[in-house]
Amino acid sequence: MPRFPADFLWGTATAAYQIEGAVDEDGRGRSTWDTFCAEPGRVRDGHTGAVACDHYHRYREDVALMAELGLNAYRFSVSWPRVQPGGSGGPNTKGLDFYDRLTDELAARGITPFLTLHHWDLPQELEDTGGWLARDTAYRFADYAEIVHTRLGDRVAHWTTLNEPFVQMAFGYALGVHAPGKALLMDALPAAHHLLLGHGLGTAALRAAGASHILLTNNHTPVRPASADPADTAAADAYDALHNRLFLDPVFLGRYPDLTAYGVSEVPGVSEDDLDLISAPLDGFGVNYYNPTRIAAPESPDAALPFTDAGITGVPRTGFDWPVVPEGLTELLIDLNARYPLPPVYITENGCAYPDPAPDPDIPNATVPDPERIAYLDAHIRAVASARTAGVDVRGYLVWSLLDNFEWAEGYHQRFGLIHVDFTTQKRTPKTSALWYQAHIAAMS
Repeated sequence: MPRFPADFLWGTATAAYQIEGAVDEDGRGRSTWDTFCAEPGRVRDGHTGAVACDHYHRYREDVALMAELGLNAYRFSVSWPRVQPGGSGGPNTKGLDFYDRLTDELAARGITPFLTLHHWDLPQELEDTGGWLARDTAYRFADYAEIVHTRLGDRVAHWTTLNEPFVQMAFGYALGVHAPGKALLMDALPAAHHLLLGHGLGTAALRAAGASHILLTNNHTPVRPASADPADTAAADAYDALHNRLFLDPVFLGRYPDLTAYGVSEVPGVSEDDLDLISAPLDGFGVNYYNPTRIAAPESPDAALPFTDAGITGVPRTGFDWPVVPEGLTELLIDLNARYPLPPVYITENGCAYPDPAPDPDIPNATVPDPERIAYLDAHIRAVASARTAGVDVRGYLVWSLLDNFEWAEGYHQRFGLIHVDFTTQKRTPKTSALWYQAHIAAMS
């Protein structure tokens, strides 16, 4: 195994709606995901995050598991509707109290908190007035960021504004497969700009409050044309502009990419000074990586989008049917580093879902065997090391995820966790990958 610096961060990541549960407790407001889950047919088998992993009540147990694994970093998100139930106005003290307790528990165990302010669970009241399609939501986000920092800023050093704005825009507003379930295709572009504006305004609010380490996290993919045909190359360029550059060029170059392949001459809703806010310097950049994308030209010239997913073939696949391509992470990091003046990089999500078995009830202290996940993590950590050797300043690696959890529209059918969760009893059982990660971290120390 390649060596990493002594101060390299090894951790895991989670998201509030996926693990907390307690959706009706202590003054929490309704989120877009509560609404989406209640709509028939939206989530597989009608699953919801109402209980999830019950982390709201079991956080001490979960932090103890992190400590046993030797983690020195934990990325979690704050539930906006738990802290500010309607998305505006004063804070919900009881909601903030939970994150206060969680932060103290992490500190007591020597685990560095990486706090994400928004991981898709928008207060429903804000969605009712336009959600991320409305410019005002970006200003409400800045107010919320200041509220959270006021309470936790004395103990939290690392602040991430948004998680995967591309996915929230594309899946939530363009394709309708995530909350709030709108299928607007390219009419979802205002959501992209307002998410980025929210990031910029939130960054300014955090800076004014004294935050010294601010990040943005997005899901990125290396894009490969299906062939050398110029039509496939053009389609790949168009997809890269939408998935990668739409959320990178404004942040690091102060401008939007060329979107004329989509019939768009300029991103709607951009006002004077917006791009100055969006491109304010960052202290770190979070990269979530799962797989590359292979793109071809659409078969029909009348297709709604100027590309089609040609699929990655000839490689292993996860239980989610995602291709396993570790070298794609090296490729992505080197490419991003060449394109942009990146600050230090953190792999804020990387992991895999497999249909892991339940622990054997007849074996005391049984683990859950998951050799495929061990192979996946080992290969991707090596890919990070290769990118570092090539000059990319990567300073941390956070596995998705600590726990099996509510996997959005897939409900509880996809298990990403290092820790197996019995969703009936809430019993936590380490998988063999957790023990492997524990040994890996110890070897790096």
